[in-house]
Amino acid sequence: ALGKEELQKVDHDLEMVLSTVQSKNKKLKEDMKREQQWLDEQQQLVDALDVTHEEMKNQVVQFSEKRALQELKSKMLKIRAYKEELLSALGEFLEEHFPLLEEDESAKKKKKSPAEEPTVQLVTLHEILERLINKLMSTPHEPYLTINDSFWPPYVELLLRYGIALRHPEDPNRIRLEAFHQ
Repeated sequence: ALGKEELQKVDHDLEMVLSTVQSKNKKLKEDMKREQQWLDEQQQLVDALDVTHEEMKNQVVQFSEKRALQELKSKMLKIRAYKEELLSALGEFLEEHFPLLEEDESAKKKKKSPAEEPTVQLVTLHEILERLINKLMSTPHEPYLTINDSFWPPYVELLLRYGIALRHPEDPNRIRLEAFHQ
């Protein structure tokens, strides 16, 4: 009877172990199935990338210096045309909104006699800006322009106040265009 009980206990324990091993085995089979599926997906991805790589290798276009130069020339022409368009628009805007100071004839006659006519011809804001731009582009290492009597002081003050131009740190009679392109 004691041996029979022992055998039943061992049989019960073995059934528990068998059940545990079967559940682990089932879980491992599911894990293996998922891993195999992931591996298959990765292999498909690698195959697709290989096909794309081969297609791209076949589509490589020989680089031509002549073609590159032609593309650069066409881009330069487009840029120059766009620059001219921008300068023209700037000129029109400045002429409309910042005309050159002109006193009416009666005020001139009252203030000055013909002998006291000013000898300095004032330049427009457009011309001041054009000179500043040209100076910045032609000599970026020394972009300062000396202010002379032909620059109308309110225009110079306008440029300085709104941060379009900056004074030289040592010489207040020299200004330069703010380097917006940097």
